[in-house]
Amino acid sequence: MQQLEGKVAFVTGAGSGIGLGIAQALAAAGVKVMLCDIEQAALDTAVAGLSATNADVAGVRADVSLKDELRKAADETIARFGKVHILVNNAGVGGGGDYGEWTDASWDWTIGVNLMSVVWGIEIFGPLIEKHGEGGQIVSTASIAGLVAAVNPSYNVTKYGVVALSEGLRPTLAERGIGVSVLCPGFIRTQIMDSRRNLPPRFGDIEEMNEGANEIVAAAREAIEHGIDPRYVGELVREGIEGDWPYIVTDTEFEPIIAERFANITAAFDRIRDRVPQR
Repeated sequence: MQQLEGKVAFVTGAGSGIGLGIAQALAAAGVKVMLCDIEQAALDTAVAGLSATNADVAGVRADVSLKDELRKAADETIARFGKVHILVNNAGVGGGGDYGEWTDASWDWTIGVNLMSVVWGIEIFGPLIEKHGEGGQIVSTASIAGLVAAVNPSYNVTKYGVVALSEGLRPTLAERGIGVSVLCPGFIRTQIMDSRRNLPPRFGDIEEMNEGANEIVAAAREAIEHGIDPRYVGELVREGIEGDWPYIVTDTEFEPIIAERFANITAAFDRIRDRVPQR
């Protein structure tokens, strides 16, 4: 999608953080943007800020872990803008305890927001992008934790899932004129460590990734507080959409760890290379 001006984008988790950075970058490129977020006050502030720049934007509140609410948000997007070209599945939470501490509720919440909303987003918006025949792009936010298991189990599982879903659908949707990119950010200045502020009551009182405030969590919080500007990430995503990048990363901090993972996988093949049975 080399020409973005006049296109329409739907961005989840757009009230703050990476989602807002992406919405800002797309709006600056002339894209009409429907911002979606569960946090009404943040959403209103984001929409007002962008509207003040004469950007053509609107907002819709939705809990993306509920498929019906995401479908209604899609309906509102079409009612407001007529079509959609770009889907950004960005909403995410950092909930979930470590081994021996997790609960069913924390898994349900994390999977619902981080993974199933991406599945449903593609299911709902994919046909809408196909319908107008003008092509489009789907960008889904995973994490560096989708390339190396660096956080807690439920977060890692959902982010690996987003990477796998994106990789698997890329060749399929390319045949339908839709590019697929997966965003794997490192430490970005977001509120991911305080995700429980938006925990829906139906999940009850669950543990969160910063429970206990141990040294590792404290270090992660500090790294995020001094992390990369979300607007910079937004510009990378804009460029990734224009260039149909399969992977969008934000920095090289974790490259050695990921390279080590790949080396370990290669070593596993090397160990059995001379033992493979003849067929």
